[in-house]
Amino acid sequence: MGVQAMGMQREPVEPDGDTVIEFSGMASVCKIRLAGVDAATARAWVEQAIAEVRRIETTYSRYRADSIVSRINAAAGSGEPVPLDAETADLLGFSDQLWRASDGLFDVTSGVLRRAWDFRSQRLPSQAELDALLPLIGWGEVAWSREAIALPRPGMQLDFGGFGKEYAADRAAGLLLALGARSGIVNLGGDLRVLGPRPDGSPWRIAIAHPREPGGVIASLPVSQGALATSGDYERSMVVDGRRYCHLLHPRHGWPVSHWQAISVLAPACLAAGALTTIAMLKEADAPAFLREQGVSWLAVDAHGGVTRVDPLVGVVDPSQ
Repeated sequence: MGVQAMGMQREPVEPDGDTVIEFSGMASVCKIRLAGVDAATARAWVEQAIAEVRRIETTYSRYRADSIVSRINAAAGSGEPVPLDAETADLLGFSDQLWRASDGLFDVTSGVLRRAWDFRSQRLPSQAELDALLPLIGWGEVAWSREAIALPRPGMQLDFGGFGKEYAADRAAGLLLALGARSGIVNLGGDLRVLGPRPDGSPWRIAIAHPREPGGVIASLPVSQGALATSGDYERSMVVDGRRYCHLLHPRHGWPVSHWQAISVLAPACLAAGALTTIAMLKEADAPAFLREQGVSWLAVDAHGGVTRVDPLVGVVDPSQ
């Protein structure tokens, strides 16, 4: 989870009366849109939502020495358990559920592979570099309870980057709903939580970015509530010798997944939507079966650009609809 200076950059009131506030956070461009409420009230509410996003980023950033994640990582291999607060224990419990549901593919200790993968360098790591890191991956070997956690080997790391942004989106949305917001969208770097339909009851039309056409749209979905998250190979990736390398790394061999360009999932909460997209990407060819088991709507773009959209209520849907 990256750390950037966060603050509101602009506060336009759209022609339709919506207030849209853009800010930077979670190493992403973020935007909160509220409808059906006056601009002054919207700004006051959004300021509180941004503060919650900032709190989560600060608490779980691996770049801050005082974060709970950094303290856990610094104690790896020491044998000294690090005490946990209730929120962190809940997130680790969620991580454990994902690890089990994914047969070990979703592993919060796999972030250590970043030591070998620098997607800004345009350089591929050697197999020897990856082989040296693979023994440091293994959530199943971590000793933890709701009270404390201890990583067993020096060099092991936790990384909440796989769900931190989605968790922050849900928290910000929950806060806005508690304040009285009923219509709007929290968008943290493309992971969206919808507060409710437009004031007239109609759904929002949410565009999904085309993974190969900058500025293009692969589909536009009607969404009245819930969350939409996307994982893909078009952000934080690199192209070497004509081959694209995705930032999603397989925890068992350390190389990027390559079966899909992108997968988007609609779910009741952003945390669930984000986790399912990540696991589906890691499942590669088994992703459709996995997503059907979850009973969620999804859209996937395969390695050749073929698009599949599935709604659990009606089956396969024309992606253009």
